[in-house]
Amino acid sequence: IAIIAIIAVVVIGPTELPRALATAGKWMAKARGVMGNFRTGLDAMVREAELQEMEKKWASENDRIMKEHPAVPDDSIVSENQMEPLDGPPAEVSKPIENPPEPPPAGDPKP
Repeated sequence: IAIIAIIAVVVIGPTELPRALATAGKWMAKARGVMGNFRTGLDAMVREAELQEMEKKWASENDRIMKEHPAVPDDSIVSENQMEPLDGPPAEVSKPIENPPEPPPAGDPKP
């Protein structure tokens, strides 16, 4: 790098060197910007290709699972109204006690 700097000072001259370095810096910035855009586009294409590949794998796996476990036809689904009654009479449900009787007062015993 030192050799290039010495040659640049001799060829361009010390008065024009700052302007030449600024111009070179602008070109490098533009080149980096173009390379960044290229890299971003390339990464997006790779991600899209990977996504398509994964979607194909998921579709094939889904097909395999659906073949192993076929869907139940709607005719075989039993609704609550179609269910058979249980053997025996229905169980009785006792009503909850709304107001339980009050205990007798403790101070007045009854004989």
